[in-house]
Amino acid sequence: MKPQGFAGRAEFERLLVETLAWAAEQGCRELHAWDASFVDWPWSSTRALDALAAWARPGRQLHLLALQYDDVQRRHPRFVRWRRDYAHCVTARAVEPELRLEAAPESLLLAAGAESAVTLRLFDRHLWRGELSLDAAQRQRGLEWFDALAQRSSESFAPTTLGL
Repeated sequence: MKPQGFAGRAEFERLLVETLAWAAEQGCRELHAWDASFVDWPWSSTRALDALAAWARPGRQLHLLALQYDDVQRRHPRFVRWRRDYAHCVTARAVEPELRLEAAPESLLLAAGAESAVTLRLFDRHLWRGELSLDAAQRQRGLEWFDALAQRSSESFAPTTLGL
């Protein structure tokens, strides 16, 4: 299938939530998500949180990779609570700040079901342009890029904070 282009923030958010719901329906074991801060993702929406909760079963893993999580922690308290409640299936890593990311998409979500794969990429955050692809090879290339970046990252965004 040919990649489907999209434009507009509302379309990006709709496709992201639909991809999360699809991952739950397909029983995807792993989700890989990249964004510099995840602040523009619809983490506070009931639909996104419901889709994540439906997906989060034993043996599943959401891999988050970002430059930092401070903004998402301030702007999306409902997601922070979800992340705490589902800590068993979330890993959050921060990329080394000196790493050069010239070829990086603005946002990336990768999912693979039993018979198909989904890659959602945002290329331009100003115009909210990107593409949705069901091509397994494209997902594999995205996964290789994600894994290479994850090797240059460290644990971040703890599920709980210690008050000292």
